[in-house]
Amino acid sequence: MKVPGYRDHPTEAWDPVAPADAGEAEDFLRRCYLENLRLGPVEPRLAIVRAQIAATGTYTHTTEELSYGAKLAWRNASRCIGRLYWRSLVVLDRRRARTADDIFSLLVHHLTTAGRDAIRPVISIFAAAQPGRPFARVWNEQLIRYAGYQGAKGCPVGDPRQTRFTAAMQGFGWRGKGDAFDVLPLAIETPAEGVRLYELPERAIREVPIAHPEYAWFAELGLRWHAVPAISNMRLTIGGVHYPLAPFNGWYLGTEIGARNFADADRFNMLPVVAARLGLDTSSETTLWRDRALVELNRAVLWSFEQAGVKITDHHTESQRFMAHLRTEERAGRPVPADWTWIVPPMSGSLTPVFHRYYEELDLRPAFYLDAEAATLARDGSRHCPHGEN
Repeated sequence: MKVPGYRDHPTEAWDPVAPADAGEAEDFLRRCYLENLRLGPVEPRLAIVRAQIAATGTYTHTTEELSYGAKLAWRNASRCIGRLYWRSLVVLDRRRARTADDIFSLLVHHLTTAGRDAIRPVISIFAAAQPGRPFARVWNEQLIRYAGYQGAKGCPVGDPRQTRFTAAMQGFGWRGKGDAFDVLPLAIETPAEGVRLYELPERAIREVPIAHPEYAWFAELGLRWHAVPAISNMRLTIGGVHYPLAPFNGWYLGTEIGARNFADADRFNMLPVVAARLGLDTSSETTLWRDRALVELNRAVLWSFEQAGVKITDHHTESQRFMAHLRTEERAGRPVPADWTWIVPPMSGSLTPVFHRYYEELDLRPAFYLDAEAATLARDGSRHCPHGEN
């Protein structure tokens, strides 16, 4: 389907040496100025941008273009269910920061800004990549992640997803406490300084202890989770210009924590523990012990965040909000790309309205992309996979 004002793209493969795509720049600027009439006519701006690309291989976004481009990237994010609020994104222009110290200071500010009082959607946009030149990046997949260790007798401690990354950080000299909820350091790479590690201060890490509205023993499990889900290794692409360091956050959907982070067998794997404390019959899958334990685990997450005054949303409410977003965008004549496998929540999917329809998955820009190298760095803490893995 061709949509006026948009260009269809295959799954994006970024060539860091290539100059900015002048056609993509024009598409974005026309869309930006069409949706923001206060910016004035677009033709004079296009002439400037064409000249900049011809002379340097790229161009510089104005503050207004950068801000609206980031919001459009959220609006276009096919895997995000929370796009109803895309206009409320707080955009922090950090393009002048160059040193690792400066970047770290601004990342701390991002977390404190996003996590202060009510959780706010925030993006911090650092310097754009210049064609053929190295660029700054954060290796971590999120600004806050818990370490993973191999405990006694091979039993995992913490988050098994982070075991390789944790080992790599230890190889750089970092030493955690060995606990289940050790916050990993930030690995910040800059062209001039290489990789440097930074410990986040306590003021930047807002956490919620997990208890249950009915079962007092739940608090004895010692679970907790951080309040701000800030993705830090995705590249933001706006009008042919690439921003490899542009961490962004919304607020948590309860099932992200309760049905995935805590429940997945290759993560914290808490369902057998909760089922045992509930006294459930786990001898057969037909008892649906996993489902019953999953509901109580998710109740605990939602209740705990609400008790702590930390913003979170449940999958039923957010599904209804996404349907409202669909209606709003359709009235505006805009397509809504969506990946069904991500939009439908990981529990009680058929009880939500987002389950009962199909979606078109368009690759519309501006957009966020996870590059292969960025994914490898976040998983392994290295550009090379260990043991010959892909």
